[in-house]
Amino acid sequence: MLYSLGSLTIKIAPFNVHEVQRDAETEYAQKPILGAEPTLEFVGEGANTWQLSGRLLPEKLGGLAELDILHQMRISGLPQYLMRGDGKPLGWVVIESVSEKSSYLGSNGVGQIIEVSISLRRSRKPENSSFFSIISGLFS
Repeated sequence: MLYSLGSLTIKIAPFNVHEVQRDAETEYAQKPILGAEPTLEFVGEGANTWQLSGRLLPEKLGGLAELDILHQMRISGLPQYLMRGDGKPLGWVVIESVSEKSSYLGSNGVGQIIEVSISLRRSRKPENSSFFSIISGLFS
């Protein structure tokens, strides 16, 4: 396993990720000072985002069902738990966007190569009312 995003397990095949980018920010409030650089007051952690990029080969390895699951998770708007393959928990995230680029289209309109990019943003843990449905999805 490379990553686990909610109920979706991202492995080498059929649904993989070959590149990950993480951006982490810290927020500061600027306090202007006459004739000098402004002082910066730490106000907390800013946005934490991840960009996961992968490639599907649907005719050889499959992966279209996992891509559909990913879109269903995005449409639900519910936070998903993100974990790296070595077991490191990365916390709750929402799926902001999923981009697909298909090339070498077959006669059925499905690309032989599908480039997938997933944009994630750290979020708060889910509300108690939706927590059970998310957790039960991890074990289905």
